Amino acid sequence: MLEHDEPIKLFALAHELRVTMPTISHDLDELEELINKHGMTLVRRRGYGVEIIGSEEDKRHSISLLAINHLDDSDLFGQFKNLTVSNPITAQLLDMIGKENFKRLEHALWELNDEWPHTLSESNYTRLLIKLSVALTRIANNCFVTASEYRHSDEIIPLLRSLLGVLNLQLPIEEKTYLSQLLNSEAFLDNGLLIHHEDMPTIEGVRLLILYVEDQLNMSLMEDRSLEEGLIQHIKPAFQRIKDGIAIRNPMLVPIKKDYAILFSIVQSAVQQVYPLLQVPDEEIGYIVMHFGASLERLKPFPRKIRAVLVCTSGIGSSKLLAVKIANVLPQIDLIGHYSWYEATRLPPSRYDLIISTVDLPLEPDRYIKLSPLLTPEETNKLRSYIEGTTLKKATPSLSANEDTAGQSPLDRLLQLQLYSGIVLQLLDGFHVHDLTLLPDQNRLDHQLPNMLSLIGKPYIDANRENIADQLLARELQGSLVIPDTELALLHTRSEWIKEPLLALYRYDRTLQLGEDEDAQAKHLLMMLGPLKLDSYSLELLSEISAMLLLPDLLALLAHGDAASIKLFISKKLEQYIKTKLDWRE
Repeated sequence: MLEHDEPIKLFALAHELRVTMPTISHDLDELEELINKHGMTLVRRRGYGVEIIGSEEDKRHSISLLAINHLDDSDLFGQFKNLTVSNPITAQLLDMIGKENFKRLEHALWELNDEWPHTLSESNYTRLLIKLSVALTRIANNCFVTASEYRHSDEIIPLLRSLLGVLNLQLPIEEKTYLSQLLNSEAFLDNGLLIHHEDMPTIEGVRLLILYVEDQLNMSLMEDRSLEEGLIQHIKPAFQRIKDGIAIRNPMLVPIKKDYAILFSIVQSAVQQVYPLLQVPDEEIGYIVMHFGASLERLKPFPRKIRAVLVCTSGIGSSKLLAVKIANVLPQIDLIGHYSWYEATRLPPSRYDLIISTVDLPLEPDRYIKLSPLLTPEETNKLRSYIEGTTLKKATPSLSANEDTAGQSPLDRLLQLQLYSGIVLQLLDGFHVHDLTLLPDQNRLDHQLPNMLSLIGKPYIDANRENIADQLLARELQGSLVIPDTELALLHTRSEWIKEPLLALYRYDRTLQLGEDEDAQAKHLLMMLGPLKLDSYSLELLSEISAMLLLPDLLALLAHGDAASIKLFISKKLEQYIKTKLDWRE
């Protein structure tokens, strides 16, 4: 219905989907509220048929959401193939977003990498690709935006001009403005340093869920980062559907209960304890159990770490996809580098245990395994079996004096350690705690920000206080970042007026109003500032500090501790993080 601009007969839908007309009517009843929520109207009249009425922008948004919620990386980045018979829904969604456009856009955006004003996370980058691809596909089908707000030529951003040049496209001014706003809004999502405000309760719930299951199973699951990431991505939209009263179906529920009976019971108890106010059905429990079951499979230990070299000639998207999938399904594998087949065949055998390739190589079968970029479940089992049956049976390769078990030279690791430690020292050296008194008529954040920025003591901050304050307030308008069940809020932004990462804590004697929402209040504010162009090491460490804000010990220190105690706690946690990151041995 989103693809058609005219009514469709119920009989035609029932015939195409091979179900009865009452089934179609029942499904439309369930869909109507969702369609209305997206700003559109479902028209149903006897003799007329059914039709979705709405603006072109709303239709594009709905198609994008369907793709984001129901397609994964293997569908988007995988090889082109006929899915009409094996998975017709996936095939139709890929057709709606225009997979050929998706592939062209990915290559074009990679070419323009240096022109990006902001750094996007992998998920935001994929979401942007989907939205742009949907727009170009709709334009190709003569479906154009017409709203008056898209008729201002001065809103065309340079990045879009470059993109249209690479794609060799000519578009109406309305479409250029629409795409400019799309690029700006997606870039702004990652303009701050840290996780988004609405994700904090989800992250806190997921960590409590994992800790509960850990305790019951008596094994560590927090080390599996993909478990936490997968649950965060799954639980937020799934629980929203439950709150909206949308029925959840799980065709795998019976085998899940049979194969994971004990785990199902544990996860069910965990969900009831962590989310006591939400009635989570067994169907949804089953999906959460699958995340934990996959984690248990990933954490089955090999006797030692497996150092692997990746050879992939299918392009950036495919090699990136395969690397991510390997890291998710078998975290015991260390991918020590990406090489061309020519380079890989000439690497000394002492550098690696295994070569994983997407092409045939002129090597002995016990030195490499060939897989597709999609890494299907069958290939995952094949890879595990190959490691257990071939790789681990070979003698551990001897290492040269200049190499360690992570495939890096001591000098490489010392240089990385120097980078990390330099950032930590700079950040903590500039950290200060400011205990402040709030005057009766100055109890709003916008009143306090100029003084807060002045207390940092940097001349370039003082010279641009108003601009930086406006950016912090704009971030706050998206929703208050108050840490759940605390009096602490996180303020953060990147800016062209900031020259280095900065960290400061402000503690007021009474509550400060952060925004228009009456519930957006806090007494303690942790401010993180960073340059617009921020190196990956600094961003990584700042993000790790933001994740610490869910630790009760740090929350207590931020509320009552002195600067030295806070620095000591953060430095210890970052030291542990860096050791783990570098696989450092005592």
